[in-house]
Amino acid sequence: MTKTAESLWQVILVGLLLGAGLPALFACGLRLLDVGSSTTVDELGTATTSRNPFAVAGAAACFAVVVLAIVTGILFLMSDFLDHTFGIELF
Repeated sequence: MTKTAESLWQVILVGLLLGAGLPALFACGLRLLDVGSSTTVDELGTATTSRNPFAVAGAAACFAVVVLAIVTGILFLMSDFLDHTFGIELF
């Protein structure tokens, strides 16, 4: 495989992972929040929502991975600025 074809596959893989993977992971987190909840209405008409703690923990893990990827991407883009201005070398 040529170097150009190898580089192309790396770009496609990262694009699919970040471009489709992170939104899909966020959607899974939202789905876990929806599946893990149940709403009951009492005789006065007051609605009470209870959530499954395992579903909430799974949703929090999904959201944490997405936030971590976003913060890492921002820091990666700012690495030259941080190194030049403050002397902080992250990557």
